[in-house]
Amino acid sequence: MSLISQNLQAVHEAIAQAAQRYDRNPTDIVLLAVSKTFPAEDVVAAWQAGQIRFGENYVQEGVDKIARVAELLGLPALNQGRADASAPEWHFIGPIQSNKTRPIAEHFSWVHSIDRDKIATRLSEQRPDNLPALNVCIQVNISGEASKSGVAPNQCAQLARHIHSLPRLQLRGLMAVPEATENEVEQRRAFAALRELSKQLAQGGIVLDTLSMGMSGDLAAAIAEGSTMVRIGSAIFGKRNYAV
Repeated sequence: MSLISQNLQAVHEAIAQAAQRYDRNPTDIVLLAVSKTFPAEDVVAAWQAGQIRFGENYVQEGVDKIARVAELLGLPALNQGRADASAPEWHFIGPIQSNKTRPIAEHFSWVHSIDRDKIATRLSEQRPDNLPALNVCIQVNISGEASKSGVAPNQCAQLARHIHSLPRLQLRGLMAVPEATENEVEQRRAFAALRELSKQLAQGGIVLDTLSMGMSGDLAAAIAEGSTMVRIGSAIFGKRNYAV
């Protein structure tokens, strides 16, 4: 068993333990393996160990890696961006510049980090007609940090209505990266606020099925507050070297 395979098993066990602790069904919690800065060969190793979904933060790195992984797995390039059980499912989770929307629209199945109308409109316009609608989440700056991307909670409903009106996007949920803290009470407070925001949208007629929240340091708190998708990187692939 490879180290990546062992790490994946350990992460799944941690998810299951947290789910049991908070009376959740572990099968309701999806694992997104964050593969930014790691080579395509590591993605293939995770794929061979049963991991399906992969998250990338940087556009060019992600596009290049999607192509390389397809090559290593012997998959046709046209599988990129498709919801195809024979290929990895690629999620874009980083900040989006308006001049980088086209490659995201063309190569990914999901986008977690929409935070303004302009980005949503461009993604819809640039999503190829031969691909399924792009699954998207709204990134919410749930902790109000000036350094963080994301729409303010009180502006989320307006953005959700705009996305809901776009023909090539499928609004699936909300995403947040709360302020870093080791205090589980504070962690849970931020995630609870995102969950409540999703409930408010549902009361207004926009029903979502995804809460993309929780990373290695706040996994249990996120699961306690209803996360349906956790984003885990270094616990699967190892320590990142950003100098490379």
